[in-house]
Amino acid sequence: MFCRLAVFIALLVTLPTRTVFSNPPKIDSPEVVDSPETAKSPETNAERLAWWQDAKFGMFIHWGVYSQAGGEWNGTTDHHEWLQLTAKIPLAEYKEFSRTFNPVKFDANQWVAIAKQAGMKYLVVTAKHHDGFAMFDSPSNKHNIVQGTTYGRDPLKALAAACHEQDVRFCVYYSLGRDWEDPDVPTGWGDRLGWRSNLIDFPDEENKDFQKYFDRKVKPQVRELLTQYGPIGVMWFDTFEQIKPHQSKELIAMIRELQPNCIINDRVGRGLGDYKTAEQEIPSDSSSVPWETCMTINGHWGYNKADEKWKRTDQLLRNLIDVVSKGGNYLLNVGPTGEGVIPAPSIERLDEMGSWLRVNGEAIYGCGMTPFGEEIGSFREPKGNKRDKPKFITKWQWRATTKPGKIYVHLFEWPQGVLRLPAVEKSVTKAYLLADPSKTALAFEQSAAGVAITLPATPTDIIASVVCLELE
Repeated sequence: MFCRLAVFIALLVTLPTRTVFSNPPKIDSPEVVDSPETAKSPETNAERLAWWQDAKFGMFIHWGVYSQAGGEWNGTTDHHEWLQLTAKIPLAEYKEFSRTFNPVKFDANQWVAIAKQAGMKYLVVTAKHHDGFAMFDSPSNKHNIVQGTTYGRDPLKALAAACHEQDVRFCVYYSLGRDWEDPDVPTGWGDRLGWRSNLIDFPDEENKDFQKYFDRKVKPQVRELLTQYGPIGVMWFDTFEQIKPHQSKELIAMIRELQPNCIINDRVGRGLGDYKTAEQEIPSDSSSVPWETCMTINGHWGYNKADEKWKRTDQLLRNLIDVVSKGGNYLLNVGPTGEGVIPAPSIERLDEMGSWLRVNGEAIYGCGMTPFGEEIGSFREPKGNKRDKPKFITKWQWRATTKPGKIYVHLFEWPQGVLRLPAVEKSVTKAYLLADPSKTALAFEQSAAGVAITLPATPTDIIASVVCLELE
């Protein structure tokens, strides 16, 4: 899908109860740029981000003409949204393939209802991926779903309307620095120049001019996305590659002018944007800098019919809790089929997550990060040889999230008899299980050493039970 960022180099392992991370560098806040027209606007970056930081949980959708291949091309079965590049398909052939795209089962209201049922508060859909094919009505470029397919309709228009109707924020993904339809998009640097370019149709990598592509395609299409579909919650850019700082700033200025409240992720390029992005990984530590982890439910972003590497619901929920406890958002991906159907295993897991959130959502939405930290894990000291580096060993017994006057303790492993927590600065006035509608008080003792809470014999939830501590 995208290139990974050095800001998060923690590698998530797909074990449900133990995860090992390497040591990520310090997370620096992205530079926030406003256009001259809106620099005096009363909206601050914090005000723009307020809804997003409260939302915590969103749906990512990777869907395009590549989806109809189901990951298979000429007998190979591990393709995905990079189909045109990985299968080495010339542009003319890919355009012919695109014409057959006809997602007759696409139902925007159903997709948004699945997200809402799962407890997701925003939806990010691929408006244009690396193949350069616009999944929306783009007057500036004919390589789009309305003019270039059998389907001939604009699914983004339907999704925007459904999101508005169901109170889910509508957001769009746009591949910025990779586009295999345009002749002027260089990728990589030095020895890796052209490593993600369309060299079949446009082999002269050194003479490509990003500015021509930027003026011809990027700016017109971003303007179309910001003017054709009502409010856009997030402009989710990807793969900035060779974009220059002044071009990133020009793009941001246009977004701020057209939709001042629209949030922009850091992949707009060059250390700019409103928040940091991590892909398929979770940082080992918490951060007050706004950030988001995007992750797949199985092994691919786009639909692959051979991919059965589905993450279990307990892992997905614990990832969500882990991310929120560290101050981040969790953007979980689905890859609909070429017919426009979200795969059943995705729906099953999302439904189960939604059931948990309907009981325990108070401990997720609008919550801040842990007041403790040691529950997350610790670094293993190097063994003495030069090649060995400290590794972060994650603990998975419990996590904590916060709201003013409350601490929520998410228990992945149910203690026998007594839950022992580190010291809490303020006085605890009450402890109870969040799943208990009566909020029956649990016995506890608080001292300078910590808080000890007496628990029932059995958990309220097999994945994560939540104990709420009310503070003075």
